[in-house]
Amino acid sequence: EDEEIVAEIMGRRFFPDLIAYKTWEGFHFAGHEIRITEATDCYGAVVWPSALVLCYFLETNSKQCNLVDKNVIEIGAGTGLVFIVASLLGAFVTATDLPELLGNLQHNVLQNTKQKCKHQPCVKELSWGIDLEKNFPRSSCHFDYIMAADVVYHHPFLDELLLTFDHLCKNDTVILWAMKFRLENENRFVDRFQTLFDLEIISNFPSLNIALYKAMRKGRMK
Repeated sequence: EDEEIVAEIMGRRFFPDLIAYKTWEGFHFAGHEIRITEATDCYGAVVWPSALVLCYFLETNSKQCNLVDKNVIEIGAGTGLVFIVASLLGAFVTATDLPELLGNLQHNVLQNTKQKCKHQPCVKELSWGIDLEKNFPRSSCHFDYIMAADVVYHHPFLDELLLTFDHLCKNDTVILWAMKFRLENENRFVDRFQTLFDLEIISNFPSLNIALYKAMRKGRMK
């Protein structure tokens, strides 16, 4: 079953027939052909399999996870694939990432959502753990969903990542987080995450070494 679903997920990706001057990959989600421009010299500007897993879940569980008119924020949006799919499914989405990635992210968003989405998507800078209250004040920012794909890997900002989850998450916010398991140090982040949030595995793909989690604040999971 794992291999069949993984084949279906990875089958949503397609490549250009001709080599173009810009590197891009294509994807089929939410009834649309999505073209993502990438930059192979940067981790954040490449589509990783965790993003496809999360997009597949959003599309195939649209009744269980109805995004229409929901307020969604994606952290570590990268190329914007998850952000675009959530927008096409009817959500008002804010995509965030480091300033050096916003140009490519904005480009992908514009070329794939213009006149296709119910709500105008938004792209904002977010460096994990920095100026959170200034840029996303708790009193006025309320997100129904926080989404993240492959934000845990070998980088020195895991403390700041946890702080960012904590700041953005209200009592009724649902976190959807796709994680690829790599090294033990990064894997221990899951244990630290569970000190603040209840965690449930909603999809697991051993052949990809990826798990998809649903999380809420302690005691709020129904």
